Amino acid sequence: MAHEPDLARSEDGSVARYYPGTFGSLAIRDFRFLWLANLLTSFAMQMQIVARGWLVYDMTNSPMALTWVMLSFMLPSFVFSMAGGVIADRLPKKQIMIAAQFLNAFATAMLAYIVFIGEVHFWHFIVIGLFNGTILSLSMPARSALIPEVVGETNLVNAMALQSATFNLARILGPAIAGVFIAVFAAGNTTSTTGVGIVFFIIAGLYLIAVIATAMVKRAGHPAALNDASPLEDAKEGFLYMWQDKIILGLMIMSFVPFTFGFSASFLLPAFNKDIIGGGPDDLGLLMTGMGAGAFFGSMILARLGDIKRKGKVMFVSAFLWSITAAAFAFSQNLVMALVLGAAMGFFSSVFGALNMSVIQLMVRPDIRGRMMAIMMMAFGLMPLGVIPVSALAEFAGIDIALMFAAAMLALSMVLLGYFFPDLLKLDKGHGDHILIRKKRGAHR
Repeated sequence: MAHEPDLARSEDGSVARYYPGTFGSLAIRDFRFLWLANLLTSFAMQMQIVARGWLVYDMTNSPMALTWVMLSFMLPSFVFSMAGGVIADRLPKKQIMIAAQFLNAFATAMLAYIVFIGEVHFWHFIVIGLFNGTILSLSMPARSALIPEVVGETNLVNAMALQSATFNLARILGPAIAGVFIAVFAAGNTTSTTGVGIVFFIIAGLYLIAVIATAMVKRAGHPAALNDASPLEDAKEGFLYMWQDKIILGLMIMSFVPFTFGFSASFLLPAFNKDIIGGGPDDLGLLMTGMGAGAFFGSMILARLGDIKRKGKVMFVSAFLWSITAAAFAFSQNLVMALVLGAAMGFFSSVFGALNMSVIQLMVRPDIRGRMMAIMMMAFGLMPLGVIPVSALAEFAGIDIALMFAAAMLALSMVLLGYFFPDLLKLDKGHGDHILIRKKRGAHR
């Protein structure tokens, strides 16, 4: 952050500063507070995944139960995200984010109490999952759309990579902390709900601190443009915009289909940990930490590189390497092997995901960005549906066979994307319309 900023044009044509270096975007005050709020929220979510996954699998001993709980959290994204996108393009984004974080803190505190007193049942996780998922789907488009407004397009790749690094830092430390807390507070009795309840109380506190950090952001995130269209017309415009631009359509599909299969290992990790590795809650935390460590280094490298050349080819190569390491992970025989391969999976998935998100943010119009983020959230909401056949295969054929199948489907999805959307391979260095490789020599940005 010690570098002197260069001057560049922002998306609205005004002069904006470009901050070079790995942590360049953190020189921007508002982004620092957004980054902190995202860090706290990411820690809360990662700790919640471990605590919830351990207790649910301990209660049910079923991979399908893990999938139903995850589905309850993610399915609302498909139902409500477009409403969230329309809201993000119509109302101040900061207010939306504050309200959402407070409601998440309240719901998590309720679940913490139920778990702590030992009165928790499987349906509690479904109900709270639906509530938290709905709140997230209504607020995440605003959070994603506010970042380009704060940092400008010249710093966007760096900012998105740092956001990804933040999430992955939480993946490194959050699961390990949650696993240790469960083991320690349960006093050696891993079937006790005491440790899980304490972890949920901590999670609720993290959400509350994130509210304070978000409130410190000065930029309100007002709509880029006001119009007299109805919310339904706004939603229709978002889908038409995506459908009429084949590059955007391909990028949006790329942000969903490969991840559906690639993240099967994360969804089913509690089952993999118990059935293949024979580990406890601390081992589950370590496995998630290993994946997060690899993802963290991948996103930090991308943050350092910034606006790299040949973005399309980098995305495809990283996705194929992700599928290869995922296939090898499926047949890990011990904790050390699983940690190494899990870290490699995290590395390649992070480079792929952060770069995909950055390119989408760069290429869409500012006034429709919230709705594009909403469509991405809708796709993510359907992700557990793709995990259902993988989970069913795990039930009948074994978790290793199921994860191998998911890795093969990840690779196949990228082959099909390259065939039907060949221009994705031509994505290069630059912003907006200039991100495509030009046929004329010397036309690169």
